[in-house]
Amino acid sequence: MKTSDTLLKDTSLEQYGITAGIVNWNLAPEELQKITIEKGMGRETSNGTLAINTGKFTGRSPQDRFIVKDDYTADKVWWGKTNKAVTPENFDRLQNEIISYLSGKEIYARDGYVCAEPEYRTQIRTITEYPWSNLFVYNMFLRPSAKELENFKEDWLILCAPGYECPDPKGYGIRQGNFSILNFTKKIALVGGSAYTGEMKKGIFSALNLILPTEKNVLPMHCSANVGKKGDTAIFFGLSGTGKTTLSADPDRKLIGDDEHGWTADNTIFNFEGGCYAKVIDLTEEKEPDIYRAIRPGALLENVVFKDNGEPDYEDSSITQNTRVSYPIYHIENIQETLYANNPKHVFFLTCDAFGVLPPVSKLTPGQAAYHFISGYTAKVAGTEAGITEPVPSFSACFGEPFMPLHPTVYGEMLSKKMQEAGVNVWLINTGWSGGPYGIGSRIKLKYTRAMITAILNGDLDGVDYEQNFIFGLFMPKYCPGVPTEILDPMNTWLQKGAYIGKAIQLAHSFHLNFEKFTQQASQQIIEGGPLIDEHHHLHEHF
Repeated sequence: MKTSDTLLKDTSLEQYGITAGIVNWNLAPEELQKITIEKGMGRETSNGTLAINTGKFTGRSPQDRFIVKDDYTADKVWWGKTNKAVTPENFDRLQNEIISYLSGKEIYARDGYVCAEPEYRTQIRTITEYPWSNLFVYNMFLRPSAKELENFKEDWLILCAPGYECPDPKGYGIRQGNFSILNFTKKIALVGGSAYTGEMKKGIFSALNLILPTEKNVLPMHCSANVGKKGDTAIFFGLSGTGKTTLSADPDRKLIGDDEHGWTADNTIFNFEGGCYAKVIDLTEEKEPDIYRAIRPGALLENVVFKDNGEPDYEDSSITQNTRVSYPIYHIENIQETLYANNPKHVFFLTCDAFGVLPPVSKLTPGQAAYHFISGYTAKVAGTEAGITEPVPSFSACFGEPFMPLHPTVYGEMLSKKMQEAGVNVWLINTGWSGGPYGIGSRIKLKYTRAMITAILNGDLDGVDYEQNFIFGLFMPKYCPGVPTEILDPMNTWLQKGAYIGKAIQLAHSFHLNFEKFTQQASQQIIEGGPLIDEHHHLHEHF
């Protein structure tokens, strides 16, 4: 029969060396869910959403992430603990191991793409061992039309084999049995030994973070973005737990995306992805209505625990704090259909300052913007052990250091340049504490943070007076509609001014210490964007 003949020829994976076995191509989400349930690899919630467990790894394994060091990457990549090198020879050996491991099995192949702006579209072919990993790829990458699938040619290939563990890690130049490796010359992302789906997403994000700035003059950003009725775009940077997803979900604005974007030379902001990968720990419909309602058939829940009635128990973190859901972006109602928009007007850096010393809202100069971007500050609230109440400062360069193959100052300089060319305003928003540190002060109310962002987007802070914070050098508005004036200068909210100054100097010192590793590559303007005061300087003139 001629039909099966052509089918076999087109759908085998022989070109990659993967022989025999069954290959399921581009299955619909419903089929992937059905197969997952039939194979006993998942269960359905009371509303029919698929839930799976990712096994040993319930998060990314940053220490097992490698980049092949070859002619393409040797002089470009910022090598070190974030970007660890592996030889081309060891990569080839591991690729061959995975190919022979997948051969003869029933596997799942999917064609998709990333980068919503047509000019930067990058085609991705993914081959997965598990059906639900394939559903994740359907949700998270952009989905080609049937016509686009006909002559699909990939730019990058992902091979994902969670069941393969390297028997001799040291002999292959890696740390342990699992690994996530990018090869920029072959354009292959290899994931072995971990079923955590985020490894595929972040692998491709890391690849774009090297290719787009060096080859396309596009700034890649770990951020969310939305667009207003007048076509003005806002960008929200922030580490986990600072409010990126929450604050970009705005009933008056359309969501472009919640995690990964590019900023082009023509000032277009485009989503890399076709879906959202959201944390669901302590999720409620009241707090996060968009995410809560997106969890319906087609979505994929990871590592959640069930109640007796078949409903997910979002408060239960017994498997992991990092419980997640992925869903296609069309599960959210208020989206920008093209997933790109022009005219960036405001950039927000979100930080959760648990020391309670940063202003709730401040406007940054270009030098300060680059400094705070390269620093990527937030504070982690200390563990729940009794007696430990002191927060810990946490710095992640460019608000996404684990995924940035180039030196952070490259992205910082690009951001400065784009901001100045586009005439963008940059704001630092503290979604953390006021009136004292964690344990003494209180968390700034979400309604106040929303009011600050709305005021900025409406232009209400354009004409107000600002004063400069004498420790951090940040410009604080003296008035903001919908926000109590006394909280705008953080020192006002502390009972003891001396305690505020002491704590602020302590944090300023953490900033300076963290920035030391960047000073050689940073311009004078950027270095001067840091806190004005270090603990070695005296403060007599301010008393």
